[in-house]
Amino acid sequence: MRPVTGRPGAIRRRLYAGPDGRPTALMRLVNRVDARLYAGGRLVPAQAATLEVVGRRSGRAVRVPVAVVDLAGERYLVAMLGERTNWVRNVRAAGGRAALHRRVRREVVLEEVPVERRAPVLQRYLAVAPGARAHIPVHRRAPVAEFERIADRYPVFRVRFREPSGSAGDCSR
Repeated sequence: MRPVTGRPGAIRRRLYAGPDGRPTALMRLVNRVDARLYAGGRLVPAQAATLEVVGRRSGRAVRVPVAVVDLAGERYLVAMLGERTNWVRNVRAAGGRAALHRRVRREVVLEEVPVERRAPVLQRYLAVAPGARAHIPVHRRAPVAEFERIADRYPVFRVRFREPSGSAGDCSR
């Protein structure tokens, strides 16, 4: 199935037309602004947050805006640009350790979801993250079977909030 077409989708895809599908300079600026807004948690969509992870090469904190998907009492992050997404590489290099910001900073552990369990999360993601629809080639109202066909292309991570003692806790709080 082809990506959903239309002018807004084409424009969004062009904003990620850098090398390897990376954001253009304009989109990097927009992402920096969004990351600050989302971390504040005010006047932004309910699912908006900022992911902070240590850069695998720089060693510095990298902050990106994300949509947190809530499904069956669990929370998830989806890489709308697929496997080559920079934050995905950083999360994997950091062993899943990261932080989510939305008014407060919370330490998290991101656990990669096996491909065979990603489809329902991807379906829910397109329902709550309209900006991602241009990047995932399935209509948001398609049956789960359509999402199963592309699930191997889009990393999904379960969010587990870390307890102050350093152990990982349930993400349903």
